[in-house]
Formats: sequence, structure tokens, C-alpha cells
Amino acid sequence: MKKIRVFIIDDDRDFAESLSMAIEGRGFDVELAFSGEEAIEKFQEKDFDIAFMDVKLPGKNGVESFIEIKKFKPGVRVVMMTGYSLEQLLEQAVRNGAWGVLHKPLDMNHILKMLEKIKPDGILITDDDPDFVESIKDLLMNEGYNVFVAENGKEAIERIQKNNIDILILDLRMPILGGIETYLELKKSGHIVPTIIVTAFADEEVGTIEKLHSMSVSGILKKPFDPRELLDIIERLIAEVRS
Repeated sequence: MKKIRVFIIDDDRDFAESLSMAIEGRGFDVELAFSGEEAIEKFQEKDFDIAFMDVKLPGKNGVESFIEIKKFKPGVRVVMMTGYSLEQLLEQAVRNGAWGVLHKPLDMNHILKMLEKIKPDGILITDDDPDFVESIKDLLMNEGYNVFVAENGKEAIERIQKNNIDILILDLRMPILGGIETYLELKKSGHIVPTIIVTAFADEEVGTIEKLHSMSVSGILKKPFDPRELLDIIERLIAEVRS
């Protein structure tokens, strides 16, 4: 699971670098820009999980830059920062979907709480039962997670190799390539991700489950299970990576 990627845009280099050091010290990846134009250029080249952008920037101000970025990155999370009373600009930012507004001097605890709300890149559900998939997909999306779906192991391997997948929910019994074969193939190719095994046949698959336990899978759930159990495992995995 990759670290959360944080982008700080502020023309006050001392402030930006000190904020960067504080956030990096908590285990996050941080990148800096010192103007709106530089921020736009970097957003065109890569993705960030969240950006903290000063309102008063040289050239394009923070709100103008945010609105332009929003056109080609509609899902972008940007928190506006200001040390001044710029109510009209801030209102414009909020109307255009800014994730929040912070007033300088910043409250570091508030920033860290914002960062804790960021969800991982993606959870992949691999199961050939469409009813089960839809129910779990809805549950996770309602919790704010990005969710992908694969109907079999072969498709799961292809998606993990192409997409930013942080957690795999994997059924043991599937066509084309079963759960344990999928897990072993991912391990062999160096694409292993934290994996939660689900099965409706736990009693019949005791040997397989024991083998998976020895491989350090992240959790095993027997269908039907309490959805809270799944969410608890996912939250634990995220906390382990960020600790």
C-alpha cells in the first residue's frame, strides 16, 4: 500500500518547507510548488491524494489555479490556505468544490485529521457472485473507498498490474483461476497486496485456509459475514501502513 501523496503550494518557501517536514515526519510523501502555474504543471504530470494551496500566489492566485486544475482533475482534493481575509475568493473556492479552508497559522492536528480521512487508492473485489460483489461494492463506496471489480483470478492479476490497488478482497472458488492460485501468481510476480480471503465453503477448504494463513494473508471471512468485520480489517490494514 503506497503512502498518501501530499502536495503543498505556497510562495512562502520557509512556511512550505516547514509544513512539508512536519507532514513527512508523520509518514506521508510530500511535494512542493511555489506558484499556481507550477502547481498546474505538476498536476498535469502526476496525481496527489490531497493538496494544500495558498490563496495568495504570484501570477495565478490559488483559487484561479484550483479552478483550472479542477477542469482536468475533477476529483482533486484541494484545501485552501490563507493568512488574510479574502472572503470572496474563499467563497469562490468552496463553490467550486474546495475540500476545506485553513487559516494561518495552521493547526497541525487539524491537518493530520484531514490526512487521516484520505482513503487508499483502490480496493479490488474478485468474486464471480454478482449479488455479493454489488453488496460489498456499495458498502465500501459508501465509506468513501475507490472500488474495482474482477470476476476471476486472471482478471484480478491484470487489474492489479495496471491499477493502483491497495487491498484485494479475494474469493477462493472462482472460474479460470481460483483464489489460492491467484494469490500465488501475484506473489510470484511481485504484485502481492494485502489480501482478505472470503469463502462460503470454509468447512470444505480447511487445508487451503491453513495454507493461506501460513502465507500471511491479511484476513479470512466466511460468507455470510458481518460487513463491519470487513470494514474493521480494512481500517486495520490502513492503520498498519500509516503507523
